[in-house]
Amino acid sequence: MKTKKCPQCKNLILITAPTCLYCGRPNKFVTNNYVRRKWDKNYKDSKINTFKVLISKKILIIFIIILIILLINLY
Repeated sequence: MKTKKCPQCKNLILITAPTCLYCGRPNKFVTNNYVRRKWDKNYKDSKINTFKVLISKKILIIFIIILIILLINLY
């Protein structure tokens, strides 16, 4: 595991830790990624768009299956 020294209290913390366990100081590299992922509008929009596409594909497939079943029952 890679560690680094906290600039404030000089204790070793993990590089991937969001904050120092001893003094609570945020780890700026992890925090920047977290903030970008959490509040970036473009990230949220792309996530919503992919979710809408997945739902629309599933609905289309279900509709086609129901249509095939109805056609089979008519004959």
